[in-house]
Amino acid sequence: MRRLFILIIFILVTVTVFSQDSIYELGPYSQRQLGVPEGVVTKYEWESKIYKNTFREYYIYVPAQYDSTKPAALMVFQDGHAYLDEAGYFRVPIVYDNLIHQKKLPITICLFVNPGHSSKEYPLVRWKVSNRREEYDVLNDKYVTMLLDEIIPEVKKKYNISNDRKMHGIGGLSSGAICAFTAAWHRTDYFHKVLSHIGSYTDIRGGHNFPSMIRKNKKKDIRIFMQDGSDDLNNEFGDWWLGNLQMESAFKYKNYDFKFEKGTGSHNGKHGGAILPESLIWLWRDLNIE
Repeated sequence: MRRLFILIIFILVTVTVFSQDSIYELGPYSQRQLGVPEGVVTKYEWESKIYKNTFREYYIYVPAQYDSTKPAALMVFQDGHAYLDEAGYFRVPIVYDNLIHQKKLPITICLFVNPGHSSKEYPLVRWKVSNRREEYDVLNDKYVTMLLDEIIPEVKKKYNISNDRKMHGIGGLSSGAICAFTAAWHRTDYFHKVLSHIGSYTDIRGGHNFPSMIRKNKKKDIRIFMQDGSDDLNNEFGDWWLGNLQMESAFKYKNYDFKFEKGTGSHNGKHGGAILPESLIWLWRDLNIE
């Protein structure tokens, strides 16, 4: 009888979680559309001098409309493999192809960066690379320094990137989201826009301190779009949903330019992917797109 009861509870919980995530579906901007020009994605590899003895994959998306005589916007995605996957939750190249074609986003070079690993023999599951926590969950400026001193200069050797900070955005999911916000926090002179999916504003490496830091420091010129679900993680590091609510409260207190899209989903990219087109349009809404 007890086993039957446990089985029933397990089924109910599973069905509830599934139903909470299953309400989110990809829209037309996340699907290939007839007549829309496709951008090109190229893969690279980098051995960092800042994170010694680490290797990482990164990818560059260039839209079909890119003109080397005109400076393009730049959007950087952490855990690049997840955002790049055209069969995954986010499908960023498809979304950008469609939105740029409809002039809802500026001509944008997208940079997809994976966390570093201790060798060039990367794990099949890229989330398990060895240096992810050391890069993403800490609150210092080491990671953004690596981006600005190592990776982005390599991109700029090939492509004409705007020097206007309002043409620069950065985003990620989970620990990649707090990493993105940390980058903009330290280098607001370079990054203006932040995209945060299921952000880990919890005590993995001190991320739970951000709400008080936001409250106690002078307001920074950062625009942030946040997404999280009420069934997000709750474990020894903290409560993800509560952490995002605390960030929202701090942003309200300091009058930041932000939007928090609240959902009911769990710790995955289903909700964030479903609203990605609208999220990007909101972040870049101040630009006069020709």
